[in-house]
Amino acid sequence: MIIKKLAKQKEIVALDDTRIREFLNPKHEKIGPSLTYSLAHASLPRGGSSLPHRFFEASEVYYILKGKGMMHIDDEVAEVESGDTIYIPPKAIQYIENIGEENLDFLCIVDPAWEPDAEELVIE
Repeated sequence: MIIKKLAKQKEIVALDDTRIREFLNPKHEKIGPSLTYSLAHASLPRGGSSLPHRFFEASEVYYILKGKGMMHIDDEVAEVESGDTIYIPPKAIQYIENIGEENLDFLCIVDPAWEPDAEELVIE
């Protein structure tokens, strides 16, 4: 059995400038061959935004836990809030803005599992 506590996970600043705490990643710890995705908790402060970025091969899913945001995927933009799930296809340019009054907290599922060199910033 694997149980991870949010408060005990090391916080890192991801390439896109989002603060994340990784729960599961088979590329960083021995979990077993059946796990192909990674799972992390992400947080953006009030007024914060991730930087435009894309994954080369991976798809990503965000599940909004708390707050309100504006999700940008390629040319599409939509408001998102607690309880929403967003699918981000591979190679899509994406970023999310916190437009609420509190932290924007969300889960990130990346498949295949996240690796630092599997994504790039997109500077336009």
